[in-house]
Amino acid sequence: MTKISNGSSGGKRSEIAGIPTRYIGIGAVVVLAVWFLFANLDSVKIQFWVFTVTAPLWIALLATLVAGGVLGWLLKGRRAR
Repeated sequence: MTKISNGSSGGKRSEIAGIPTRYIGIGAVVVLAVWFLFANLDSVKIQFWVFTVTAPLWIALLATLVAGGVLGWLLKGRRAR
């Protein structure tokens, strides 16, 4: 059951079983990301400008996911209000 509740900020928030839909969406993305990481366990060569390293693909994917999350968190304050 979806419920709309009015927060103190005056905006509408939707919830499913008392859990904000934002958290449900974040949880779904995290579960899919972890599944994707574990589906890619092969070793790969990663070439930077000057050197090359061999590492499991899941480490490269996890590093990319973390870097994207950090950039998103840093840039979220730049949205127009």
